[in-house]
Amino acid sequence: QVRLVESGGDLVQPGGSLRLSCAVSGLSLNEYSIGWFRQAPGKEREGVSCISSSDGSTYYEDAVKGRFTISRDIAKSTVYLQMNSLEPEDTAVYYCAAKYGSDWSGSYDYWGQGTQVTVSS
Repeated sequence: QVRLVESGGDLVQPGGSLRLSCAVSGLSLNEYSIGWFRQAPGKEREGVSCISSSDGSTYYEDAVKGRFTISRDIAKSTVYLQMNSLEPEDTAVYYCAAKYGSDWSGSYDYWGQGTQVTVSS
């Protein structure tokens, strides 16, 4: 059974940092690319960052470049999203998702339940 479990969401002040974790079971990070997505109230879900299964190459949406860093620990089967210099606009429910193969574009096969990130003073 495939499970993706996000954790690390919290209330943080603008300029603060958080690290989200996505614990994966039932599949291999060597075979599945992992993406982080977010959905703010009243907005559509958007892709934030992805890491490829084959070589660990990464992608970032323009709004988070230079502030967010995606990484993975294959031994722990966990993918992280380090978020620095957080802004109120980053407030959203953050989801991780898994897609078979090295191409992170397209539809994803498995999703986690999400973790809330709120950036507010």
